[in-house]
Amino acid sequence: MMIPLAMQFTNEVQWDEAVAYSVILLAAGGFYELWQWLKTRTRAYRVAFGIGLVGVLLLGWVSGAVGIIGSEDNPVNLMYWAVFAVGLIGSLISRFKPRGMARTLFATALVQVLVPVVALIISPEVSWGNVGVIGVFVFNSIFALPFAGSAMLFRRVSR
Repeated sequence: MMIPLAMQFTNEVQWDEAVAYSVILLAAGGFYELWQWLKTRTRAYRVAFGIGLVGVLLLGWVSGAVGIIGSEDNPVNLMYWAVFAVGLIGSLISRFKPRGMARTLFATALVQVLVPVVALIISPEVSWGNVGVIGVFVFNSIFALPFAGSAMLFRRVSR
């Protein structure tokens, strides 16, 4: 973690960013430990879990760093916390069992795709940045793919 050292040489690095990235990396480490615990499960289960985890980490990193809808300062980006909440709560309720994880990740993918729909209803289109509405919908669809792929693998494991 070289961020405190970099802060000595430039004013462009801010503490709030350093803390946010540290939390993301610590969460990744914690989930990696959970993944190690899950090693007792089948290989397809671990691959499905890994794909879902990568999707969550990438979504968290991008939405926190640059924002998906407009800039990172656009409050509409806070709706992406619903994606994380659905994934976390669903995983805990299903106790990480394959059938429940499949349902949870399908729901997570659905929420991911619905975020820009809700944002379009409540936020003016001009605040969506250079990519525009179509770009945001395409970008969200790309982020929904790991969740849907992970869900399909979990569904296969549950059979």
